[in-house]
Amino acid sequence: MCVYVCVSSLRCSGPKLKSCMLSSVPVLSWLPRYSLRDNAIGDLISGISVGIMHLPQGMAYALLAAVPPVFGLYSSFYPILIYFIFGSSKHISVGTYAVMSVMIGGVTERLAPDTNFMMYDNATNQSMVNVLARDTERVKVAAAVTFLSGLFQMLLGLVKFGFVVTYLSEPLVRGYTTGAAIHVIVSQLKYTFGISPKRHSGPFALIFTVIEVCYLVPETNIGTLVVSLVSIIGLVMVKELNTYLGKKLPVPIPVELLGIIIATVVSWQVNLEGKYGVEVVGEIPSGLQPPVMPTASLFGQVIGDAFALSVVGYGIAISLGRIFALKYGYKVDSNQELIALGLSNTIGGVFQCFAISCSMSRTMVQESTGGKTQVASALSAMVILVIMLWIGALFEELPKAVLAAIIYVNLQGMMKQFMDIPTLWKSNKVDMLVWVATLILTVLFNPDIGLAASIAFSMLTVIFRTQLPKYSLLGQVPETDIYRPVENYNQVNEIPGVVIFHSSATLYFANAEMYQDALAEKSGIDITKLISQKKKAEAKRLRKEKKEARKAKKDAKKNAQDWEGEPDSSENEVEKGVATVEEGSKPDSTLPRAIILELSPVNFLDTVGVKTLRNIQRDYGDIGVEVVLCGCQTGVIENLESGGFFSEKVSKACLFSSIHDAVLHCQTDRAKMNKDDEEMQATHF
Repeated sequence: MCVYVCVSSLRCSGPKLKSCMLSSVPVLSWLPRYSLRDNAIGDLISGISVGIMHLPQGMAYALLAAVPPVFGLYSSFYPILIYFIFGSSKHISVGTYAVMSVMIGGVTERLAPDTNFMMYDNATNQSMVNVLARDTERVKVAAAVTFLSGLFQMLLGLVKFGFVVTYLSEPLVRGYTTGAAIHVIVSQLKYTFGISPKRHSGPFALIFTVIEVCYLVPETNIGTLVVSLVSIIGLVMVKELNTYLGKKLPVPIPVELLGIIIATVVSWQVNLEGKYGVEVVGEIPSGLQPPVMPTASLFGQVIGDAFALSVVGYGIAISLGRIFALKYGYKVDSNQELIALGLSNTIGGVFQCFAISCSMSRTMVQESTGGKTQVASALSAMVILVIMLWIGALFEELPKAVLAAIIYVNLQGMMKQFMDIPTLWKSNKVDMLVWVATLILTVLFNPDIGLAASIAFSMLTVIFRTQLPKYSLLGQVPETDIYRPVENYNQVNEIPGVVIFHSSATLYFANAEMYQDALAEKSGIDITKLISQKKKAEAKRLRKEKKEARKAKKDAKKNAQDWEGEPDSSENEVEKGVATVEEGSKPDSTLPRAIILELSPVNFLDTVGVKTLRNIQRDYGDIGVEVVLCGCQTGVIENLESGGFFSEKVSKACLFSSIHDAVLHCQTDRAKMNKDDEEMQATHF
């Protein structure tokens, strides 16, 4: 990475190399200056609190990813340590995340479905799933897609592609996470009711799954349902208590940890699995897994899913990172965040983790309990390490229904995002449309396809908004150089004889024709009709001149004896006719003297936009209306030059930096023309 950052210079000096190292490995810049006195206590409490949250969330989100729960613990350990070294945010808590997990689950269940691992049981004479072989294959798939998504994130970071997140607007992200949360809820219904619906893939898979779950509801395991309901009610009550006593408690009550401890003890004592058929977590191996390179043969089958994961994971992390960076007055490097997340996922994939991102709930706890640096995250990883080495096996009797309940309760925040709809309806209906469309596309299609379709829809709304901008005429605020739309402000006055035309969007091929039509409508000038009339008058004048010339020539031949006097008479007749046409071709007094095109919103001009302005300049000039431009940005002027807008007839004298300068120019020209008219009339009389 350092080599990449420094390639812009052929010589890499010592200070430059040091700066390169510090920017590429942020921990080297802040850890030596870490203040034990100011930060240690807060980071310690925060790290323990978040580490306790990692345990239930890691195991629960592993179910979403369709891998054994212990792999959720691995994903809460290795990636956190990597982010601690390379991340630039001080406050976010990376690790397992519901949306990412359900996307991983879609991939693992698609490539390693139960039907591929059916085996015949001679004892029961029935077919059953070889769970061990299935889970082994699903872990390989999850590791492969995670590894590949990390490579994508690193590549995007190295080419400085951090701005890609700008295409994920806030309404899109919130609508997408809400839709993904619905996928999460539906995927956990089988653990809530103790049923085994078939897995559906492709478009409308969620709808088919819901229909099948409804069909299987009569087969519900009552014991599993009771465990689910009791767990949900208990978790919600204690979370509400946390909210109510939030300011009085030094740290939140670890409701999820208490929930899994109580559930495990009850399950062990009552033997829920044996007596009531409640499915439990099962074997949780102690210790750490050795590194294993992902199966490269799977890459081709998961490349699309990996890219979607890389974009979604980065978008969520950078959004939260910027919120806390703004709150505490520091900067988050978007490209460095891509590299940090990429390394976390790439190395995590080697250690059989599944893709991670940033969790809002853990981040809020990390910040509220006093966490000030990523030392808190490193300490939370140490908590997970202790659990994996010595404590994990104690949770083998934990019912999966309790983990599903933890997932439901943690999705409360996402479900509350439905309240965005009335808020956006009042503030911006297009953003509301993006939110709703993203939700529908994500629900109907899988999260990966839904994301691509949502981004495409969001881009279309931008195009439509530029195609349908607001056009207005500007007027002057009395005794100022301020100009505002006349339809929106009662106190502004239009400049006599001058039309100031404003568009709210840039000018390019998609709206060029509408720009001309709007100008004609707002100015009240039917340019096509006037040009047509002018051409007809010109043709009539030419025909009249030819007719008079032929008549004069004929008369000259008949009166050869008067040759000396006739030419003068004929010439006078022709001149008289020409004078009459010139007098009639003077500009119509009902037309404005000038049109000012206010182009400050225009940030670029394509060839069609330049051609449109050139046509406007020519056509309105032909009927005696001067056209000038104002507020042009430097890039727009360059586009005008390269597009051939300027010529011998059109110089840069038609460009003005402000509306007021253009108005003064037009008023000066008008006064001069009025003076010339008065002199001509005086000469005539």
